[in-house]
Amino acid sequence: MDMNAYLQKVVAWLLTSGLHIAFVLILAMIALKAAKVLSKRLVDFVVRQREDMEFQKRTQTLAAIVRYVTAIVILLIAAMMVLKEFGVEIGPLLAAAGIVGLAVGFGAQSLVKDVISGFFILLEDQIRVGDVVQIAGKGGLVEKINLKTTILRDLAGNVHYVPNGHIDVVTNMTKDFSRYVFDIGVAYREDIDEVIEVIKEVDEELRKDPDYKDDIIEPIEILGLDQFANSSIIIKARTTTVPIKQWRVGREFNRRLKKKFDERNIEIPFPHVTLYMGQGKQGQAPPLRMVKEGK
Repeated sequence: MDMNAYLQKVVAWLLTSGLHIAFVLILAMIALKAAKVLSKRLVDFVVRQREDMEFQKRTQTLAAIVRYVTAIVILLIAAMMVLKEFGVEIGPLLAAAGIVGLAVGFGAQSLVKDVISGFFILLEDQIRVGDVVQIAGKGGLVEKINLKTTILRDLAGNVHYVPNGHIDVVTNMTKDFSRYVFDIGVAYREDIDEVIEVIKEVDEELRKDPDYKDDIIEPIEILGLDQFANSSIIIKARTTTVPIKQWRVGREFNRRLKKKFDERNIEIPFPHVTLYMGQGKQGQAPPLRMVKEGK
């Protein structure tokens, strides 16, 4: 083949396939730029709707994931179109890629499960940094959450790394608001109405305290006499607080209630035990032998 024929063939390829490749690359660059700009504007619009910092972080994290996946899809499509212009059969390549992807998928299915679960946890706003939750048999304060792992620190300071794929049920104790439930036991001799009034007084005093009034959302809710226990009657009540403040408020309420009960001479009973020695058919009971030891 002489030089002129070779040059003519190159020029012809450049005017056909070469132009197609350039067109594909330009479109790919435009698509990448457009995806980046659109995602940024969408994130800015969504973030402006709420001033919650964690909501903004979660939105930006999800947007980064979407941009990453979109870029991969655009680049893969562009690469296949360019290879086709070079005369490479992409059918066998797709088949080989499918086999390799299947093998990798089997090997990394746990990782894929973690990532997918983490994506939906973030998307549905099930957990945020600073929440107190129970997940996968562990409980504590959420210190960090990403697509793969949720990191908790419990009350003792232990750090738990929980793969998101292991999270089946999420119990969030600080979502929007929190509640503290009281089971208040008093002696059977006490007047229930009087006890309820004392509970309301303690709650009112606590809500007026400058150190606690901003933590309590609404007055205490008296649910009523809940059960007749062995040595006491149980009154159930609950208070509603801002997130994560329920334990602080509940402990202070219990402290003040104990002092108020002492002032009013309202008994918080110890467990009572009744001994029954039994009776014979003649109505006689066996003697109870007691021995006093010591001085």
